[in-house]
Amino acid sequence: METTGARRSLAGLPLVWGATRLVLLLFVLKVYVFPGPDVTSDVSVIYHGWYDVLRTGTFPRGDVTWQYPPAAALAILSPALLPFLDYATAFFVLAFLADFAVLALLLYAGLRSGRTLRGAWVWVAGVPLLGPTVYARYDVMVTAVAVAALLAGARRPRAMGALAAFGALLKVWPALLLLAARRRSTWGAAAVTGVALAAGFAVVMPGAFAFLTSQRDRGTEVESLGALVFHVARHFGWSGEVLLNYGSMEFLGPYVDVVSMAALALTGLALGWLLLWRLLAVRFEPHTLADAAFVAVLLFTTTSRVISPQYMVWLVGLAAVCLCFGGSRMGRPAALVLAAAFFTVLEFPYWFAHVVASDPLGVALLFLRNGLLVAASLIGARSLWRATVTPRPLAPLPAQPARTGETAVGS
Repeated sequence: METTGARRSLAGLPLVWGATRLVLLLFVLKVYVFPGPDVTSDVSVIYHGWYDVLRTGTFPRGDVTWQYPPAAALAILSPALLPFLDYATAFFVLAFLADFAVLALLLYAGLRSGRTLRGAWVWVAGVPLLGPTVYARYDVMVTAVAVAALLAGARRPRAMGALAAFGALLKVWPALLLLAARRRSTWGAAAVTGVALAAGFAVVMPGAFAFLTSQRDRGTEVESLGALVFHVARHFGWSGEVLLNYGSMEFLGPYVDVVSMAALALTGLALGWLLLWRLLAVRFEPHTLADAAFVAVLLFTTTSRVISPQYMVWLVGLAAVCLCFGGSRMGRPAALVLAAAFFTVLEFPYWFAHVVASDPLGVALLFLRNGLLVAASLIGARSLWRATVTPRPLAPLPAQPARTGETAVGS
């Protein structure tokens, strides 16, 4: 029966993936128009503008919207691999191929002994829940690298280290994949790859690390957890405003700096908890590497000053890797992330005007989405701690048979 179920699941996965991804392509190619702001303008305008600068051999240092590590240049330049297509179309095709690569990796992992296809289903279902934004940002490419790194972790520790370092130079967060890595070869490969790539970019392309100081004056992005303070405060006469700042809609005005500092403090607390967990964890199973990475990225995403819709792609990908393992404790957090993905596409782009206006519908959507992320973070952290740190109760000793001639107490 299990074999029959697995075969049906394996047959259904490519069909559902193909149908849902065809719809996403039709939206980004504008055969059909998805409601709300045009999510493809980041590719056709911003990414294309960076592409023209990067081709000259330098980073767009004068552009405050460039806030990415140096290897991000490779993602922005990647449409050059398809010169027979215009820039935007080539980018969407490459994002589609990255999506397919994740599915292939999850299928390969899920069909191995002791694994499941639940992870592949999480990816197949989670990506379309986020709408066309997935193909209009380069985060799906970063997620493909992160998924490959985690799945390589058990058998190819050096490959995991190299891929995690490459991913970190694409968009920083894949560095968190190394949290539960215990082999020196993983850390060694990560260090060598990271230093070599960083040095190469620094020598070849000026401005490779300008991104480190590019976000000092950011406000609080309207979709973040901290933004809920100002969404509510606007109904009680708060005098600040929402403006396009550093490439996203942010709150600017009184007390924004206080809330932004509070968000950074929460991120610091999350980092402290993760380091404490790493010091105290004593039980490491095959799925612990993925579970720890998922929880770490959940905590950093939820406490961030910016919870952009594309961040959810990371969480869906890592949740999918966790559920490839039959013993993973991340089933409930993964389900909460999928629910959060659904509310994410409603708040952006579908009803983003309501979010920017802080009207009841927009505020309600943010409370639901961010509340689900908070719940997923807390449940995931608790499950990880219990599975790896909390001592397991000792099994009771078997009762000893009474010896001949002895009487029971109280008889």
